[in-house]
Amino acid sequence: MPEPEPPTAAEPEGVPTSAGATEPADSGAARARSAPSSTAVTGATLQLENLSKRYPGAALPAVDSVNMEIAAGELVVLVGPSGCGKSTLLKMINRLIEPSSGRIRIAGDDVTRIDPVKLRRKVGYAIQASGLFPHMTVAENIALVPKMIGWSKAKVRSRVEEMLDLVGLDPGEFHGRYPRQLSGGQQQRVGVARALAADPPVLLMDEPFGAVDPITRDHLQDELIRLQHELHKTIVFVTHDFDEAIKLGDRIVVLREQSHIAQFDTPEAILTNPSDDFVSGFVGAGAALKRLNLTRVRDVGIADFPTVSVDDPLQSIFNRLRASTHNELLLLDRRGRPYKWLRRGDLMRAKGSLARAGTLVNDYVTRDATLRDALEAVLTDSGGRVAVTGRHGEYIGVVDMETLMNSVHELLDADRLTALAAQHELEDVRVQQVHEAQEGSTAIGPGGGR
Repeated sequence: MPEPEPPTAAEPEGVPTSAGATEPADSGAARARSAPSSTAVTGATLQLENLSKRYPGAALPAVDSVNMEIAAGELVVLVGPSGCGKSTLLKMINRLIEPSSGRIRIAGDDVTRIDPVKLRRKVGYAIQASGLFPHMTVAENIALVPKMIGWSKAKVRSRVEEMLDLVGLDPGEFHGRYPRQLSGGQQQRVGVARALAADPPVLLMDEPFGAVDPITRDHLQDELIRLQHELHKTIVFVTHDFDEAIKLGDRIVVLREQSHIAQFDTPEAILTNPSDDFVSGFVGAGAALKRLNLTRVRDVGIADFPTVSVDDPLQSIFNRLRASTHNELLLLDRRGRPYKWLRRGDLMRAKGSLARAGTLVNDYVTRDATLRDALEAVLTDSGGRVAVTGRHGEYIGVVDMETLMNSVHELLDADRLTALAAQHELEDVRVQQVHEAQEGSTAIGPGGGR
């Protein structure tokens, strides 16, 4: 029986550092939507000081005096209109593009004063379409930087296996493959593994998921979130998709032309209190629904569901279907991954053949998927539920429509209360202003004296 391909993934990088910068109060480590982890932060503080890029003959700089501080272990997303300089700004951090002026500090060290080649070996870089070398195997691609910096063969070999496992790819299966033998999502996973292989403190990601299909993109985003929970790297991520920025970012930088910062804040703050009309244009309509991107599946109830395996005898599957309070079962493949939904009567209509029975599981979500992802998956399936999978695609449970709708109602109720509180606060301010104006007018006499 054919088995479904394992879910795709992607991820960041970092290295232990002695940098002890204080993390902003509204950064990822302090946010309620970030899952707790016992893993220490391995990223480094990143500071941009008056960073600019001027091209010869251009009337205006492409990037103009950007100042930004990113905490160790924080994931910051740069978003803005085409031509605003966000990719140029990103590439200046590892000096693929040399700054015209300004400073870049990593863990307090001014990296504009060191060899740019050495710098790039300390800063991970993941791009759209993975950028893998086609003549190298997966293992050779991942091992590239560790070999350059002089790691032993045994250490490199161990690191390659560790990185493949980290991004959810079986080392035994993928070690010797070439990029052309991988799906788009698998290539992106390997690209992230390569970026992380030398354990750099900073990871730069330039629209890394832009070239894959929407379902694979969702799963790669989820995998990046999971990896960041484990690694706590400092990640700067460029995207043109504001929904992606909301889903991924601990904080978001909304950029105007020349990379002028319009707002640098948490997704919650930008959604509820955009700084001006320019930022409001990025938020767009349906801010309340966009907040579904701020809550993860792991934060709501994941229910158990009756399952059977492709290796189970047909009679036991029949018996399980008859005894179940549900009108269907979830058939798992030999690796414990969701394979088919089996409803009562499916086996009879398929004349007892599992190969012909049931409906293939076309979508699933991970624990790090957003409620919006889960809701979209449920709405595209007539069964009113979606399977939840773990790191290697293994079945964990299901999330159903009732759970999701309850969460939506809670979010909307919270928004109403917030709006009402803000309205009362504005009314109090107005009353106070009127009161002060009235006191001022009575204190001044008709002739202008007291």
